[in-house]
Amino acid sequence: MREWTREERYRVLESPEDIRALYERIRQSDYRQLYHVQPVTGLSSDPNGFALHRGVWHLCYQWCPWGAVHGLKYWYHVTSPDLVHWSNAGIGLAPDRDYDNRGAHSGSAISRGDELVYFYTGNHRDEDWTRTPYTCAAVMGDDGRPKKLDAPLFGPRDDHSEHQRDPKVVWNPDKQAYYIFIGAQTLDKRGCVMVYRSRALLEGWEFAGELKVPGYEAFGGMWECPYITRIGGKDVLIFSPQYTKLPGRGESTNHNVYFIGRMDYDTLTFTPDGPFRHLDYGFDFYAAQGAFIPDGDPDVGILMAWIGLPDNHYPTEEEDWEGSLSLPRELRVANGRLIQTPIPAVKALRGAELPAEGALPAACALEVGCPGDDFELSLFTRADGSGGLRLRYDAARRVCTVDKRGMDKRFNAQVGEVLDMPLDAPLTKLEIYADRSSVEIFANDGEATFTTHLYPTGREFNYTASEGLDVHIWPMARSVTDEFVV
Repeated sequence: MREWTREERYRVLESPEDIRALYERIRQSDYRQLYHVQPVTGLSSDPNGFALHRGVWHLCYQWCPWGAVHGLKYWYHVTSPDLVHWSNAGIGLAPDRDYDNRGAHSGSAISRGDELVYFYTGNHRDEDWTRTPYTCAAVMGDDGRPKKLDAPLFGPRDDHSEHQRDPKVVWNPDKQAYYIFIGAQTLDKRGCVMVYRSRALLEGWEFAGELKVPGYEAFGGMWECPYITRIGGKDVLIFSPQYTKLPGRGESTNHNVYFIGRMDYDTLTFTPDGPFRHLDYGFDFYAAQGAFIPDGDPDVGILMAWIGLPDNHYPTEEEDWEGSLSLPRELRVANGRLIQTPIPAVKALRGAELPAEGALPAACALEVGCPGDDFELSLFTRADGSGGLRLRYDAARRVCTVDKRGMDKRFNAQVGEVLDMPLDAPLTKLEIYADRSSVEIFANDGEATFTTHLYPTGREFNYTASEGLDVHIWPMARSVTDEFVV
């Protein structure tokens, strides 16, 4: 694995020509996706600034242009008319002010009239490399280019550690006020969320307090990417706890979880209806962000996440790129849990159904009817049926175990290569989307999901299925442009 110097990682992108040759090289990779958002070059990570604005979907991702490394972060901007067909739009935010001199880090967006307003963390470092995080804003008008405010909205608080980032902005009509939720860490290294409040969007922000979640005062060491929304009459709190191991999750210390419950804005207390649940049970799912949708359906949310994890490493690092974003998912609340399904429009990318004869395209969709008893399904096996991504269902336990140890390209083995996806109901249906270097599994119409990177070699494009499984396969068309726009 390449060792990057600080100077290489934090180099400023002066011109598109600085990375054109890198783009031309990586676009030839066998693992470039067809229908998932991915970096134009280098590294993509957290989804940012996700919003519907004047009929167009806007999305950014954290981007380090130089390679598969966490260094100087930009926001890279993509747009879509329908959440399926995405086009590259170039740099959304660049770290070009003193208050963000070492990175435009994660945040959110809100559509207000003719303006789309971005909120992000400005990562400032001084000559001694001491970090100061600022909460910043930029306004995008008709020209499509965000204009930053002259100064940050506010700086960090010294009663918390330097880890204060990822502002999520929400409007509460009952209080006639805006709130910013910021992922944070206490001085004694406990994860938390800081809350700010203002009656105006771009001024007057005051610290309101720390979000209280009874029973979870010492859960994890940092809560990244907090997101709070209301779906189907229930409040939902989503965040990514770091620096902690959770039962059944191997050696990973980075997770994405959620609560369903009730948010009290007077006391800044989120009271869960029950214990936390994993947002996704897979190896590679993190930093999920919901979209701001003006006048959206109160029963449905839209969410995307980074297919990847901090500190993990992936085979395409050797090609100087890494990462992609999940399919957009519709969120609903039912039976005390979030139901996640691919947006319906994704099915329009399916070509003519293929014969279920044991072969898989690199980019495909599968629907599998399950008989209700034990079974095995192995994807991307060798021609003789060996290896592959193995799904094994235990009907008595209602658990689907996913095992990637059989793949030729193994990665992050020290974190774990086998994980369980538990279910409340018997498993009757799987909907699976594979796209050259990722696989997303939706069980029982979204009761549980499992997302992983996967890098099949030339001999791994077959599958095997237990007798009784009803397998249907479709090739998937390209819907994401891979054009060089910077």
